[in-house]
Amino acid sequence: MILVVLGTQELPFTRLLNDVNQMVEAGDINEKVIVQNGHTPAQAFQHLDAQAFFSYDEMDKLYDEAKLIISHGGTGSIITGVKKQKPVIAVPRRQEHGEHNDNHQLEIVEQFVSTGHVIGSGDLHQDVLTANEGFTPAPFTSGRDHIADMIRTFIQNKA
Repeated sequence: MILVVLGTQELPFTRLLNDVNQMVEAGDINEKVIVQNGHTPAQAFQHLDAQAFFSYDEMDKLYDEAKLIISHGGTGSIITGVKKQKPVIAVPRRQEHGEHNDNHQLEIVEQFVSTGHVIGSGDLHQDVLTANEGFTPAPFTSGRDHIADMIRTFIQNKA
């Protein structure tokens, strides 16, 4: 199963759903496709099993069951897939397409691609082929503990 995650942004992201639906129609994707479509209308995409939102537990289970994650460029959706060692294709929402207020997702995706955590060439068809060839994401290490230690040290030195 392929999980497509569009997140909670109120602006539509039909560009990604169009691309995935066309790949299913063309036979380039032969798996069941489940979509968390958020605020993006998905009724027109007959090849996609879409639902606006899932509970946290439902999403966690879908991530676990997915062979591949195709995600918008939000950090939470990307990191969830990477932490589960799933191949993630990240497609940034773009301001010029009316999908977001700015292009910060482009910067996020570029960073995750540069560290080997996700696939994100901008060509979804090629990215799916890359994922099917056995892409394994680089292991994810959170910097949270290091940052907390830095803050703790700073506070202790100020006291």
